[in-house]
Amino acid sequence: MNKISLFLALVLPLCSMAQKLTLTGSVQGLPDNTSVVLIDLENSSSTLGTTKSKGGNFVLSSKLEAPTILGLMVGDTMKTAVFLGNENVKVSGSVKTKMDDWKFTGSKTQNDFTEFQDLFIPKFEKVNQLGMELQSGMGSDSLSNAMKAQVDDIQENVDRFIKKHPASPVSAMVILSTIGFTEDVALLEKRTNALTKDALATAMGGQLKKALVDARFNAIGSIATDFVQDDTTGKAVTLAQFRGKYVLVDFWASWCGPCRRENVNLVKTFNKYKDKNFTVLGVSLDEEKDRWLAAIEKDGLTWTHVSDLKGWENQVAQKYRITAIPRNLLLGPDGRILGKDLRGKDLDSKLAELLDK
Repeated sequence: MNKISLFLALVLPLCSMAQKLTLTGSVQGLPDNTSVVLIDLENSSSTLGTTKSKGGNFVLSSKLEAPTILGLMVGDTMKTAVFLGNENVKVSGSVKTKMDDWKFTGSKTQNDFTEFQDLFIPKFEKVNQLGMELQSGMGSDSLSNAMKAQVDDIQENVDRFIKKHPASPVSAMVILSTIGFTEDVALLEKRTNALTKDALATAMGGQLKKALVDARFNAIGSIATDFVQDDTTGKAVTLAQFRGKYVLVDFWASWCGPCRRENVNLVKTFNKYKDKNFTVLGVSLDEEKDRWLAAIEKDGLTWTHVSDLKGWENQVAQKYRITAIPRNLLLGPDGRILGKDLRGKDLDSKLAELLDK
């Protein structure tokens, strides 16, 4: 046997051993014959591995295409998410504690995933809480400022995390899970480009690349997608018919407290600039026409309004991927998007910049 053959004979078995995930568990109080199952969270019907426990221990093996987020289920009630690759991993814990608190060793990716959870989950929960308060009509300047501060904090921590873990596939997940907190496509591209090929050569990396393509849709500087929807009288209105004007496409609803409060500012802005080639096109996510019309009249919204009265299933809102209101887009005379979510003083300042010349 020559030197090359000897080298391959020694190395190839070691490589083949590393080409699968082996999860070795030791769980205090775990009954014999408890089922242990590993599933692909991207396809929950896909079982990647299964075994039974004995003496509180188990060994589960599976071959993965790349590091990915998985679901680990022990028995009928215990389950947690893990981020593993083809590696030898040990897990220890007790049936008396939550699986989220079990200790995983031997996987850097899982360590990164735990860091992500500890750092970002509390921040996401705070954002959700503030969002519900704002949507329920409890909106105030202090709440809005608290939301902005929380989002800014998340953005800063995203950059810190990916700088610390540029080769980790978890960093791709961090960018993906926070992509809704910014409209800055250039920032998203910069963050993605900061990751190594290994970090992106996963299912999560593929999702991030697709999300970037989606983020470029209706980005600032792009031409807004045309649409058609009926106005309050049943007449079809197209976005294209507003070409030649500066137009604010305003997504709102009669039942949206923050929208109704913002209408006070929007009426003032509209009256200030309506004779300077500016108008508003309201797209309502209402379901009841009477309430929609009553809100238009009560708030003094004298611009064009459209709706298909399908609530969150409004076809224009779906096309523009609207997931929260109030939302708006400011378009130039050529239909190009000049700004997003401009309200109050911000909208007034932008229009003054464009129209007071």
